[in-house]
Order: sequence, then C-alpha cells, then structure tokens
Amino acid sequence: MSISSEERKRVITEQLRLEGQVKVTELSLRLTISEETVRRDLVVLEREGIARRVYGGAVLLKPLSYEPPYLQRQQVRAEEKARIGRAAAELIESGDTISIDVGTTTLELAKAIAGRERLTILTNSVAVAYHLMEAVSSGKFSGKIIVIGGELNPEQQSISGPLAEGAISQFRVDKAFISVGGISLERGISDYDLDEAVMSRRMMESANQTIVLADDSKLDKEAFTEVAPLHKANFIVSNIPAPKEWAVMLKSHHVHWIEAK
Repeated sequence: MSISSEERKRVITEQLRLEGQVKVTELSLRLTISEETVRRDLVVLEREGIARRVYGGAVLLKPLSYEPPYLQRQQVRAEEKARIGRAAAELIESGDTISIDVGTTTLELAKAIAGRERLTILTNSVAVAYHLMEAVSSGKFSGKIIVIGGELNPEQQSISGPLAEGAISQFRVDKAFISVGGISLERGISDYDLDEAVMSRRMMESANQTIVLADDSKLDKEAFTEVAPLHKANFIVSNIPAPKEWAVMLKSHHVHWIEAK
C-alpha cells in the first residue's frame, strides 16, 4: 500500500524536527519510494518554509526552540548514541566520582559503565538513575548512586530547579558527562531547556574535567539557551571525526576530540 504525499511530508517533517536533517537515500528506503519522489517532497517542504535543500538531502530551516520528549528522542540515532556512550565510558576509572546529566546519549553512557569499582555517580536523570541502580544490583560495577533532588519534569525525565542546583553545587567531582542540544564554534554548548542547561552548567563548574557527548546531528547547531563556551570542555566524544574548521580552536584550548568507532 502506497503512502500518501501528506503522510510522507508528515514523516519527513517529524524527522527534520528530531534530527535537524534528512537524507534522500535514507528516506527512500524508509518510505519505500523512489529517491526522485523524496526530492519532490523536499521541494514542496522548501516552498513551505520548513526545510532547506542541501546536497543529498535537506536541513530544518528554522531550529526548534524546544526539545522533543525523552522517549521520542531515544529512538533517534540510537546506534550512534550507543557508540558514543561506550567510548565515553572508557574514560571512567575505578574510584572516580562523576556526574551525569540528562540526555539520551548520557543514558547510553550509563548503560555502558562496567567493570569499575568504588564509583560515586551523581545524576539528575531519572532514566540514568534507574539503569545505574540495575547495573549496581547485578554487579556490573560497584559504587553508590546519588540522585539529585528537585523538581521533576516527567516529559524529559529530568530533575532540576533551585533545590537541584543548590545540591549539585555542594559536590566536587572528577568528571562531568554532559549531553547537549547543540554545539558550535560561535555559541559553544547549548541546550533547549533553561533549567536543564543551568544544571549542566553547575555540573561543569563542579568538575575537574568535562566530557561533552554529541552525535553529528548536534554539531554546528545552536539550541535555545547557552550552557558554556566550547573551550570549557576537556573532551568531546562524537561518532564522527572533528570538523576541519574546528582544528584551531580545539588545539589552542586543549580540547580533546574522541571519535567513537
């Protein structure tokens, strides 16, 4: 049964809003239509001011000022996020104190932690806390989990607000693992939710090292509110190599780029 043009537009628009970009070849396979049909749909979306066509696909014309729900985001770029999570977990050593903020990529980090002893992990993510609890209970690693208290956001499964900000400021940790809404040379690290951005900033301030987790859909992208300048990161873990135009900044500020293969 063929899919209607309106349904195709809905699917393409939803993917644009989730990922910021679409590729003709991937949409052709997903929708079981020809690449030429995909291109015609992208022409229509460009005329409607939703997308801008680029080589091989299209990008969202106007960035979102909000973030899709947590459970919805979990399905997007799952393989890339899992690779990033595993690579980031390699930076954790036995005895470390770490903080993990809210995000679907930091959730993959939590799932990948294994074989470490005496960890102390702080988090304001309900999903991360749950998976860490399961991992400790099953002996995947040893340590204690501290869930930062505050106001619960059910849609994003996050805890934030003044209580949470005050709590995280009382700690000093070795490493902070930060998920982002966007990361660019101009605006640095940014996110969609103001309260969550403040929590990420507090975690960075309380850490000796900051590790930013960002798949390629987040690169050169600016989300609603700034978290910190790019040079405040010590490591950036992504699924692709560092963009060439970032080389000077990374080198001058001693920011290490890790490609998760």
